[in-house]
Amino acid sequence: MALKRESKVYCAVCDLGQRCYEGDPDCRVSRRALREEVRERYAEPELKEMSRQAAFVEHYGYRIWDRAYETVAFAKRMGYEHLGLAFCVTVRDEAEMYHRYLEEQGFRVTSVMCKTGSIAKEELLGLADEDKVRPGGFEPMCNPVAQAKLFNEAEVDLAILMALCVGHDTVMIQHLEVPVTVLVAKDRAFDHKPIEAIRLRAAGSIPYEPPAQRTPEQVAAHVAERVGAGRDADSAGEAGAGPLGADAVDEETSE
Repeated sequence: MALKRESKVYCAVCDLGQRCYEGDPDCRVSRRALREEVRERYAEPELKEMSRQAAFVEHYGYRIWDRAYETVAFAKRMGYEHLGLAFCVTVRDEAEMYHRYLEEQGFRVTSVMCKTGSIAKEELLGLADEDKVRPGGFEPMCNPVAQAKLFNEAEVDLAILMALCVGHDTVMIQHLEVPVTVLVAKDRAFDHKPIEAIRLRAAGSIPYEPPAQRTPEQVAAHVAERVGAGRDADSAGEAGAGPLGADAVDEETSE
C-alpha cells in the first residue's frame, strides 16, 4: 500500500540509506541553514556540556551499563546533586529500590508518586462512575501537574520519569522547569518494554489491532481477569512471568 507522506522529514523510512550516519550531510533533512542554526545552539555552555557528557556516557558504557546506571553516571558527570524521581504506583517497589540506590550513590532524592493529592477522577476530569476501571469506589486520578510542580519547587537538578502513563508523562514534561529523562516507559502488556510490541507487530506476531475503545463492561472483565491471573501466579511463586509481566495484579489495574 502506497503511503502519502506530507512531511518532508521521515528519517525512519529514508530512501537514501541514512547516509548521514556515514558522514554525508547533504540529505533533504540536514539543510545547510539548519546545520548552522544548531551549531549556534550547541555553542551555548549548558547545552554543550549536557551533550558532551551524554556522549561520554555513551562511550564509556556502550553495551555495558544499564539505563538505571547510565542515569546515575550522567547525573554525576553533570554535577547534579538533587534528583527527582516521578513514579507510577505500579512500580512503587522498584521506585523504592531506585530511590535508595540513588541515595547510596550520594544524591539527594525527591520522589513523588503519580496519585499524589488523592483527587477523585470525577472531581477534576468529569468522569462518570462507569468510566472508571473499578466503578463504585474511590479511584484517584494521576496527577502529573502536581508531580512537576513539586519538582520545580524543590529545585531538583534532573527529573527522572519512571513508568508514567502515556499522556500523563506528556503533561508532566510540559510543566517541568528542569531537565528530564525517562528511566522506564510504561507498557502494561509487555512489562514496560514497549519495543517488544513494535518488533512483534512488525513480525506479524500480533495478529490483530486491539480496539481503540472498550465498553465499561469489557474493561471490568479484563481487570478481573488480570487480577485473577496475578493471584494465581503469586500463589505459584511465578509473579511477573509471561507476557503480562509484573503488572498482572496491582493498583494500576484500577486505571
